[in-house]
Parts: sequence; structure tokens; C-alpha cells
Amino acid sequence: MPRDKVSSRERMVNSAIKLLAIRGAAGTTIDGVLADSGAPRGSVYHHFPGGREELITAAALVTGERMSAFLRSDDGPVHPREALAHLAEFWRSLLIAGDYRSGCPLVALTVDGGDQIPAAAEIARKVFTGWQEQYRDLLAAHGISQQRAVTLATLTVAAVEGAVILARAQRSTAPLDDVIAELTALL
Repeated sequence: MPRDKVSSRERMVNSAIKLLAIRGAAGTTIDGVLADSGAPRGSVYHHFPGGREELITAAALVTGERMSAFLRSDDGPVHPREALAHLAEFWRSLLIAGDYRSGCPLVALTVDGGDQIPAAAEIARKVFTGWQEQYRDLLAAHGISQQRAVTLATLTVAAVEGAVILARAQRSTAPLDDVIAELTALL
């Protein structure tokens, strides 16, 4: 979408997500978001009167919602393998396009944002839990027992997030590809 069709607020949130994914919480600043988004400085205080903390909290919420979209469809529940394939393709594309510098913004908030932005770290905790619950429900809807669905959902979220970290470290999608292949076979 052309920049002029996207609101300043949305551009700033998207930039905050991008910077969290690349620089982490400590490296995501108002100045950095403004430079990346091209939004005017006054937009920060108009859209985010709470400043950096409110902006990063909004970015955490939007990240959670975007990733949750992989696990649902307007046509009913997606198959767990289909959801996993979409998620894998998203991460594969992002890793390659970002030269292996981008990771999960919520991991960044979990690792280095808790002390700086407690509200955003709490959102990250809730979003990860929500992804596990959403995947659990998806698995259960496709015939997996509730108890098994809980452990498979935890394994899936942890394995994919870990694979993204390994892919960044190794500058290769091989860890992600391996994890996806094993999870797909397991499902």
C-alpha cells in the first residue's frame, strides 16, 4: 500500500514492529521509528500520548494479531499443517528478505524489554500463551486429544520461535526448514 494511503499511526506501528524485530526493545527509539516511518514528530504525541512505551505496546498487540491470523480462516478452522506451512513461509520470506537480521518482535520484548517496558513484556507473555491456546484449539478441532494438543501446541510455538533464532544465527533457513519438516511429520 502506498505510504500516503497508510495512516501515520499505522506507519509508526509497522516501523516499531520492524525495529523491534531487528534491533530489540533497547534499540527501538522514537527517533528511529520516525526516521523509518517518515511520520511527522507531532504524530507520536497525537497517536501515542504515552510515548515510546505506548507505541511499543501497540506494536506488540499488532504483532500478536498478525501472527494469530495464520491460525484461522473465514472458512472455518485451518488444518494444523496448513497453518504451519503458512507460518513457515512467512518466516522464511522475512528471514531471507531481511538478510537474517529480523526475528520475532515479541521475542525481543521478552528477552530485553521486560525491565524497560513491563506492559509490552506482559503483552508478549499473553500473546505467546494465546498462540499456544489457539494452536491447541486448532489441533483439538482436528481430532487431537486435548492433553496431546496442549503439548503439541507448546512444542510448535517453541520450536518455530527457536528455529527463527537459529536461522538468524546461522544465516540460513535450514534450521527453520528442519523444524517445519519434523513438526509436519508429527502432525
